[in-house]
Amino acid sequence: MRQKVQEQAQPWLSGWNALTGNGRAQLGAKPRPLATVIRGDVPGQNFAQFYIDVARAYQLALRWKVSQDTRYADLAVVFLNEWSSTLKEVTGNADRFLAAGIYGYEFANAAEIMRTYPGWAPADFARFQTMMLDIFYPLNNQFLTIHNGTQYSSYWANWDQCSMASILAIGVLCDRPDIYDEAISYYKAGQGNGAGLQAVYYVHPGYLGQWQESGRDQGHCTLGIGLAGAFCEMAWNQGDDIYGYENNRFLAGAEYVAKTNLRDGTGAFYTMPYFTNVNKQGKQAELSTGAQGHRRGIWESVHNHYANRLGIATPYTALQAIQMRPEGDGGKGDELGFGTLTFTRDPLPTAGRPSGLTARLRGTQVVLSWWGCTGAQSYSVRRAERAGGPYSVIASGITDALTFNDTALSATGVYHYVIIAATASGDSAPSSEARVSVAPELLLQWKPDGGARTPVRLPTGLAKNTADFTVSVRVFLDSAATWARVFDFGSGTRRYMMLTVRNGGGVVRYGISTVHGFNEEGIDGTSALATGRWVHVAVTLSGTLGTLYVDGVVDGTNAQMTLTPADLGETTQNWLGHSQFPQDPDLQGRVDDLRFYSGALGATEIAALAKA
Repeated sequence: MRQKVQEQAQPWLSGWNALTGNGRAQLGAKPRPLATVIRGDVPGQNFAQFYIDVARAYQLALRWKVSQDTRYADLAVVFLNEWSSTLKEVTGNADRFLAAGIYGYEFANAAEIMRTYPGWAPADFARFQTMMLDIFYPLNNQFLTIHNGTQYSSYWANWDQCSMASILAIGVLCDRPDIYDEAISYYKAGQGNGAGLQAVYYVHPGYLGQWQESGRDQGHCTLGIGLAGAFCEMAWNQGDDIYGYENNRFLAGAEYVAKTNLRDGTGAFYTMPYFTNVNKQGKQAELSTGAQGHRRGIWESVHNHYANRLGIATPYTALQAIQMRPEGDGGKGDELGFGTLTFTRDPLPTAGRPSGLTARLRGTQVVLSWWGCTGAQSYSVRRAERAGGPYSVIASGITDALTFNDTALSATGVYHYVIIAATASGDSAPSSEARVSVAPELLLQWKPDGGARTPVRLPTGLAKNTADFTVSVRVFLDSAATWARVFDFGSGTRRYMMLTVRNGGGVVRYGISTVHGFNEEGIDGTSALATGRWVHVAVTLSGTLGTLYVDGVVDGTNAQMTLTPADLGETTQNWLGHSQFPQDPDLQGRVDDLRFYSGALGATEIAALAKA
């Protein structure tokens, strides 16, 4: 930053001018510390006084870091010291958790800049660390642990996200790897709506990742992008690539929110794909137009990481960054601001190549999605019948969205796909190859001699990236307890696919959900599974048609199944005879010959398995 500003290079200079021209970044201000910060619709609410001083401390620290003018450092230290020697608690209604999360991570970032300043006495720095550990961290931890005494899905994504960001920042500032790891672990495995898989509620073809709050309003969506972006950047600076988690899932969310709030060439907002969101707050059946077009200065960090660090195209995030440039003050305290100054990077000197290609069988087609690369003008899809080629072009001139449905399939075909970008200097290198077999393939077979008592734990991630599928298993029930599982593949109650011997209605049921059961899609049979004998059960999905078989005979169907195993992410708890829900009983009986296939076996094949 300092070098770019000294060279008067753009857009760094405009970002610097936005900082130096902002009222909160000036000398002469005095801190207004409080013993008690209150946020929420309660008497005495005063949190604005706090976030204004947090912003002043950060902006003064940033001015010092770029200019090396110690007057700004000295004043930043005054703000940090006054608050750390005065503040005793953050309180209010449930909004106290927002205050502790948002302003907690922001204050920690201001202090992190200043920790190398010789003028900040070690004892004063230690007192600031103690304040963060004793006042902010307990509230952050409490929220992620018990969600204010409610169910995990009771709060929208941004509540989790601000608490995670604060915990991560405190872990860094206080040299506490245990606290830092707590935040990373929650991002990957947390059960609340702000963890990585839940915050991006559903990824549409072409990697448009519908945000968890997209059915609520757009202001909270952009808030979530800002919080998640801060989290990813802090983790990146510690050597952890959360940006890339689950095939750049955060970028998918950022592109969706960015595009939702941009207008197309006709002046209308883009038409967006939308998957109905059902959660503790109810059902959001359509994209919310509340505050659509919302502008927030949080896009530079996202765009510059993916495009200018990695060479991944960010078409809609880039447009948002351009229209907000230079990013200014965080306004009402929701973000630190000034990202044009702090995050802009020079573009990579050469074009990259497409990446992240997935190819998933859905009925009679293979659905391909990929990440584009900077410098690309269009993309072509190439297919071969053996690994490594030779490839033939099956589609070209693709610009947006980056997805293609291959319908020219043989029933026994095995296909290998790559994507190549057309750039100004010629074709790019190909993407990594993705393989699909149209005929079902056995991915896992578990077959103990004579069956095994349950529960049994199966390998992690056994269903990852599978769309159409078959699960086949034999079960011998001593009893058919309500909600006892034949199998349950998932990662806690947040995401699972399961088969229960008897649901609340008394019949066998297959179900799949990505939100604690609130959006469960399922197939009901006609009765509970029989006891006292071996029963063969199978579930298949072909396109949107789900079929449940009992003893080789169709026992139930659902032609509107949208969710697939690929939507579950990395399932870490894959069970036979045990549920993700702790209140459900374990299966009483034995299981045998569990088979998991990519692709849907036909009725004749299922009947043959049942008789084998």
